[in-house]
Amino acid sequence: MDDDGRYRDGRSDFIRGAKDIAKVAKKQVGKKVGRGVDKMADEYVKRSYKRFEEEDDDDDYAGVPSNDGGYYRNDSRANDDEGHSDSTEGHDEDDEIYEGEYQGIPRADSGKTGGMDGMGVAEAQQFRDLSAFEGEVRKDREELAQQYETILQECGHGKFQWTLYFVLGLALMADGVEIFVVGFVLPSAEKDMCLSEPNKGMLGLIVYLGMMVGAFVWGGLADRIGRRQTLLISLSINSVFAFFSSFVQGYSSFLFCRLASGVGIGGSIPIVFSYYSEFLAQEKRGEHLSWLCMFWMIGGIYASAMAWAIIPHYGWSFQMGSAYQFHSWRVFVLVCAFPSVAAISALSTMPESPRFYLENGKHDEAWMILKQVHDTNMRAKGYPERVFSVTTIKTVKQFDELMNMSDTAAWHQKWRLKLAAVFHQVWNNFQTIFSPEYRRTTYMMMAVWFSMSFSYYGLTVWFPDMIKYLQKQEYASRTKVFVKERVEHVTFNFTLENQVHRQGQYFNDKFMNMKLRSMVFEDSLFEECFFEDITSSNTFFKNCTFISTLFYNTDLFKYRLINSKLINSTFLHNKEGCLLSDISDENNAYMVYFVSFLGTLAVLPGNIVSALLMDKIGRLRMLAGSSVISCVSCFFLSFGNSESAMIALYCLFGGISIASWNSLDVLTVELYPSHKRWVI
Repeated sequence: MDDDGRYRDGRSDFIRGAKDIAKVAKKQVGKKVGRGVDKMADEYVKRSYKRFEEEDDDDDYAGVPSNDGGYYRNDSRANDDEGHSDSTEGHDEDDEIYEGEYQGIPRADSGKTGGMDGMGVAEAQQFRDLSAFEGEVRKDREELAQQYETILQECGHGKFQWTLYFVLGLALMADGVEIFVVGFVLPSAEKDMCLSEPNKGMLGLIVYLGMMVGAFVWGGLADRIGRRQTLLISLSINSVFAFFSSFVQGYSSFLFCRLASGVGIGGSIPIVFSYYSEFLAQEKRGEHLSWLCMFWMIGGIYASAMAWAIIPHYGWSFQMGSAYQFHSWRVFVLVCAFPSVAAISALSTMPESPRFYLENGKHDEAWMILKQVHDTNMRAKGYPERVFSVTTIKTVKQFDELMNMSDTAAWHQKWRLKLAAVFHQVWNNFQTIFSPEYRRTTYMMMAVWFSMSFSYYGLTVWFPDMIKYLQKQEYASRTKVFVKERVEHVTFNFTLENQVHRQGQYFNDKFMNMKLRSMVFEDSLFEECFFEDITSSNTFFKNCTFISTLFYNTDLFKYRLINSKLINSTFLHNKEGCLLSDISDENNAYMVYFVSFLGTLAVLPGNIVSALLMDKIGRLRMLAGSSVISCVSCFFLSFGNSESAMIALYCLFGGISIASWNSLDVLTVELYPSHKRWVI
């Protein structure tokens, strides 16, 4: 009995000791879990948690006391299993004091932790704290920028970048062509579509208005769907509406097509530079972005050459009655849409920007593209055996706007949420560039961009009209004047041009199947005359009297009869619509577009010099020096009174100002982070 009693007492002591050990283990594990949760929360609010590490070093050896008074590590799975099976096998009323104190190590979705509120842990795990999340994203982007620059150094500069250079250059050329289109077609379109001076001004303005809208919208999309995809969409919009603008007849529809084309241009211009810069190392960026600007000049040369070759050929036009007219300037607009189509085809073969993938958490896609860049360059340089050594690249943490939406949500709810996220991102980008960090830079860049655009594009649109005005002055100096002539029973069936007839008398005369160009009749009498099939341009009758005169199938509308009297006179089957512009001398028409061709060609030497000196003298010095010289040339342009002087100053302005444009493009890319730089 004594032995049995001692045995039972020893067994009871052993059970109580095992329970005590289990209780101590539970307390220690609970403390460890609480500290682990605190670490998780502190990581997202960017607090130092060295104190946890110091405690961890001590706690690694905190555990269950052994029989000999020592401690053993309790982080092995075997010991955990043994402790659990031995210490919890029995049960008595003493265990009740621990009821609910320890429920095991919480899972990510359990919503309970030892020493922290469950809702706070869930918010930390799901990035509910936006300020902490933005801090993490900012830190990730800084680390990514440093690592990405090193990776580009390893990839090198070679065949891949030069291929992309020509593809994106074609896209930039297409945008440049569409910018120059309006300036070249205005002299012809103003008469073809009966444009008043305000309508002409609106037609010149509408493309730039569309560019402003496009620049605001496309940046957010480029961050959501990718640089390449956004560039393809914007180029497609540009080409489609440029194509349609060649065929539409009305002024309003033509204006809408040019507006939509401008929206496409406004997105593709900044994205081209940002897209290309993300494949360039820093020491190559300034020079090669300047070389890329050369395609803008090539687009101007293409546009002016096509205008020179097509628009003056009036025989290329056709018409279907008086309702539909397709003149040569519309052929020119159609031809100018071809570079956009070619750019879309070439861009379809190029990959997405790896920087975009990394900033959107797509590591594998970015790694594959960077490996493609590396292998392409190494094979072209004769080192095919070199291996791309990068294995892991930093990615930016992502926030999924659909994370709180169940899988059973309707598709339209998901699309609505995604569209709201896109609009929010566009607006957020716009607000960011006016944040205290970028506000000063943004205002300065806006002022410089506005000044450069106003001077360059304004001069580009104005110069063809200025040349035309000088030609009209020279043309007016050769005008022939006839006074008090008397013509009876004469049939006119030939062209009358650049003449002034004053106080003339015409009796029983016939004007048939003829053209009247720049003709003025003042204080003249037409009695029993017959006008049939007359086409006129810049022709007016001032203070004239028409007696028993018939007008049949003519374009002598009432606005051409200024303060004139009609006595027993009749208009039958008047021609409808407006006819082609009244450029009296086709050689002068050639001159207008040839001068524009020279102006864009003069940009070539300035582009080469700026590309070679960009990294040597600096962006700001080149921008300031080029702006001052181009300002001086533009100032003297206002005093020009001859074609030769105007052409020389125009060419000087174009050749010098291109350096400012190149510097401005590079500065805009480098002063803003990759996810904000195309907002300006």
